[in-house]
Amino acid sequence: MLTKSVMLTGDRIQEVVDDAVSRGRMTRTDAEDLVARLISLGRQQTEDIIGDLEQLLGRGASTSGDRVLQRVDRARRAVGIGTFPILGYDDLSASQVVDRLSDLTPAQLRKVRDHEKRNANRKSILQAIERKLK
Repeated sequence: MLTKSVMLTGDRIQEVVDDAVSRGRMTRTDAEDLVARLISLGRQQTEDIIGDLEQLLGRGASTSGDRVLQRVDRARRAVGIGTFPILGYDDLSASQVVDRLSDLTPAQLRKVRDHEKRNANRKSILQAIERKLK
């Protein structure tokens, strides 16, 4: 059996369910329960996929593997999983980190900058972050 995955944001799910409520096809309580359950299941599935990818590819094991993990990072941030913006950050080289900065918001860039300053303090990463924050 082939299983297909889709990615929907919580906002899109809420929008569809709100439409069903406004049309009288569902109660507000049922809608809220459905949205909460779908988001919970989506987060669990994303965590499972991330775990499988990390196991399959290893952290930073190859260039193609790194591109896949960058996409996983984007998806993970989109659904709100995890607190740090870059998956496996401490295992990445400076160039790998710099490559992943382009998709980050200013708040996420500041979080990465603060972590980097407290830990490895790599100048190339800190300079790249400062350029993006300007």
